[in-house]
Amino acid sequence: MAHFDMLTGDSRDMRDNSGNRHVPLYKRVENFLLKSIEAGGLVPGDLIPSEPQLAEQLNVSQGTVKKAIDNLVNERLLYRHQGKGTYVSAIDFNNSLFRFFSYGDETGKGVRIRKEVKERQLKTGSKQICRLLGKASSCELLYIRRLGLSDVQPILIEHCWWDPDIVPGLERDTIRIPDLLYALVVEKYGVPVVRAEETLTAESADQETAETLGIPQSSPVIVLTRHTYTRNNSMIEYRRTIGRADKFSYKAEIR
Repeated sequence: MAHFDMLTGDSRDMRDNSGNRHVPLYKRVENFLLKSIEAGGLVPGDLIPSEPQLAEQLNVSQGTVKKAIDNLVNERLLYRHQGKGTYVSAIDFNNSLFRFFSYGDETGKGVRIRKEVKERQLKTGSKQICRLLGKASSCELLYIRRLGLSDVQPILIEHCWWDPDIVPGLERDTIRIPDLLYALVVEKYGVPVVRAEETLTAESADQETAETLGIPQSSPVIVLTRHTYTRNNSMIEYRRTIGRADKFSYKAEIR
């Protein structure tokens, strides 16, 4: 609940914009979420709290929360992704981005994964990653490391390398990185995410990874390597996602 408290402030004040408390509860929930979006506490690509969390936070029923969220989804201010949760969108939000978002639990069932930024900085990339991103050897790249949590349990670690010319200024912590990073790339930088290539392998957890994920060293982990492209077949991101083998799965759909 701390994530939501930090974003929205005092959940007890659910007046509408005119200060009137005599409005339906679901409208108060809507106004509460809209206020957070308007204030920048929630941005496009952010995963909002679950319906049970919101119900407890706002002291209303889950049915009331569901009705409020349904209304905001119908207005295209929120986007519900089955099995993953509900995200903040925008009128021109590219919902096709969610085809790149297919993580699940150990049974393959979709799971809500909230992501926390643990590190972001400009740093020298490896020769291989620089080459993949079409840059000179020993180039400067934007590195972002994020921790993915299911509730409060660490499930995965993301290591992302970006061409800094594509996302200028993103190394600064004044720019909020949402749970769905690609939403920021599309919304703020106007860069379409066209396709991604992925390779799935298995490894043993090194000491740092094991400590971060709370597993014994040398435990099996799933490693998903992703190459992300924009127009003209230009690669803009290299990503390695390392997930607990006992709590993490990846689902692909073939048509």
